[in-house]
Amino acid sequence: MKLRARSLFPLLFAWTLLAAPPAARQPRPNTGLRGFSAVAGHRERIWEQRFQSLPQAARIRAAMQHLSAYPHQLGSPYDHQNALWILRRFRQYGLDAHIEKFEVLFPTPAQRLVEMVAPAVYKAKLKEPAVAGDATSGQSGQLPTYNAYSGDGDVTAPLVYVNYGVPADYRELARLGISVRGKIVIARYGHSWRGIKPKLAHQHGAVGCIIYSDPRDDGYFQGDVFPKGPMRPWQGVQRGSVMEMEQYPGDPSTPGWGSTPGAKHLPLNQIKNLEKIPVLPISYGDALPLLRRLGGPVAPVAWRGALPITYHVGPGPARVHLIVRQHWSLVPLYDVIAKIPGHVWPDQWVIRGNHFDAWVNGAADPLSGQSPLLAEAKALGALLRLGWRPRRTIIYCAWDGEEPGLLGSTEWVETHAAALERHAVAYINSDTSMRGVLEISGSHSLERFSNQLAEAVLDPHSRFTLWQEMAMRRAKALKKPPHHAAPLDGRDLHISALGSGSDYSPFLQHLGIPALDFGFSDHQPFGQYHSVYDDFYWYTHFGDPGFRYEVALAQVIGAGVMRLADAQVLPFEFGDLAGTVARYGRQLHALAKKQGRPKFEFGPLDAALARLHRAAAGYDAAYRRAAAGGLFKRSPSALGQLNAGLMQCSRALLDPAGLPRRSWYKHTLYAPGYYTGYGVKTMPGIREALERKDFREAAAQERQVAAALNRLSKKLERLRREL
Repeated sequence: MKLRARSLFPLLFAWTLLAAPPAARQPRPNTGLRGFSAVAGHRERIWEQRFQSLPQAARIRAAMQHLSAYPHQLGSPYDHQNALWILRRFRQYGLDAHIEKFEVLFPTPAQRLVEMVAPAVYKAKLKEPAVAGDATSGQSGQLPTYNAYSGDGDVTAPLVYVNYGVPADYRELARLGISVRGKIVIARYGHSWRGIKPKLAHQHGAVGCIIYSDPRDDGYFQGDVFPKGPMRPWQGVQRGSVMEMEQYPGDPSTPGWGSTPGAKHLPLNQIKNLEKIPVLPISYGDALPLLRRLGGPVAPVAWRGALPITYHVGPGPARVHLIVRQHWSLVPLYDVIAKIPGHVWPDQWVIRGNHFDAWVNGAADPLSGQSPLLAEAKALGALLRLGWRPRRTIIYCAWDGEEPGLLGSTEWVETHAAALERHAVAYINSDTSMRGVLEISGSHSLERFSNQLAEAVLDPHSRFTLWQEMAMRRAKALKKPPHHAAPLDGRDLHISALGSGSDYSPFLQHLGIPALDFGFSDHQPFGQYHSVYDDFYWYTHFGDPGFRYEVALAQVIGAGVMRLADAQVLPFEFGDLAGTVARYGRQLHALAKKQGRPKFEFGPLDAALARLHRAAAGYDAAYRRAAAGGLFKRSPSALGQLNAGLMQCSRALLDPAGLPRRSWYKHTLYAPGYYTGYGVKTMPGIREALERKDFREAAAQERQVAAALNRLSKKLERLRREL
């Protein structure tokens, strides 16, 4: 599901190397592996070097080719066959593997229609044509172009263009004196989770929603279209779910509990996160005749796409007939779970996952992440035969049903929530990945850990470390306006916070399990996202033709799995977390001032931030002293007790009551935005209340966040004393 940018062009890459400041090209000092004694760290590096020599581009390519050979959406025959194939591979690699089956609500199209009935007649094709030379683009069994979990309906109404259909666009419509009440809106993809667009349309009184991909965003404006180039062609369509995942992900009919066979399912009229109005995606080829017939004001400059028309807002005179009917069925879902037992602390689990279901053939999304995952598992199996044994248990997960709304991972997490709360150390995710520069997002207690990982693997083209490549991109970004730049801060490169859009969400935001997400990208549009053209042909021509970055992805994530599983002391570092959270606090001060409350009291939050800074510094200083002394000579039971305390630090940041109006999300620092969906809101309870100018709720949420930070500080103070 997660949308990453496309490939790094060779000339741009070479220019970046030449233009980057010399400091950005320098390696960081080798400070030793956090969580390991000098001897254990040396041994770990030897095992990692062996591991990194094992993933092979040809095998990753072959796995992708097999898994993407046919359409394999949730509930399809080939999706089940792929689950069984992955199960056999895990077992061949020497892992203890099984399938966990769930039964989930997944609607599929029964009737679709977009038809302009006035002032001219045009019936949208709603079909992506096969492309000569692309063997899978015309296969049978393709899921039609639609938006899962749309409302069913049959409506006819004037059309209004709402740009991206985000809150700022509706404020602009109000300024223009245009209402969408009783209308059908047409919005372009981008700038939010797609489910936000019909949600806002309904809240403003619209009766239907059409979403299209404008060529300015991922079509011919960005480059040559497929098959000549990587961008979306005239009839390319982005499928996707419009479930309101910002309320909760997973099977919408089992909110908070697992959809195991025989479980209770809510009836449709009791489900809270389904869209209320009919929604359909269309191509820009189908959008052009509709937009051409709009009158009303000329669209603002920022609203104008790249179609060969003058963009107008409407309403009308274009009048559209929209029909959506779906088969609302329970379908089987197959998660493939594989385990490597730990030999010292088997009840501490390091979890690694990627999904394998797709909207159609899904070579990039998700198999560019799933194929390296299989390479990691195979390499770890080989190390087991050579005598390597992880201290902690490793669990590899191939998720089904991610595309409709993180169904496979969420149902598994909800089913095993009690065990995961006790045993899970961290979750490492991947999804879509291509050639480019490594991107890392996740929990900031793992920021230093992820920086050290990026230093351990070489870029397959430049032969600089992945960390150096990341530093060069950041150095270049710092020349841009501040809100575009990911700053360098001290020794560590900042990692981004996680919003939603992939399988880390239930681990981090529901149970408080630290999470990381890895993938390569160059920030270019992925033109075939969720289309029939995201297939093996496209990936081998435009994604990562040599599969060299696929190998690098397996190398860096596999090393991360090994380090978390092998560390004598879990490598959580809290100075980066405290610094990041303090930055969030400063942002909230600025936001309150912007919203007209410059004297908003942040006393509890500021005091909690100061305490966290002291507690984090105290723990990290105590760790350094202990690591230089006898820490690693302590008994396994003593270290196990210390590690158990470290595992619970992240749980301290949960609010059991959850966020206002969406209690499934319990993390006080990270959540998908209520009106962004994919995009993260940090300290979301406070931030979103301030954005609404609900200062009473902001004050209540401030107390909740401060209490969570104080709980974390208390745990760190106790751990400092133990050290």
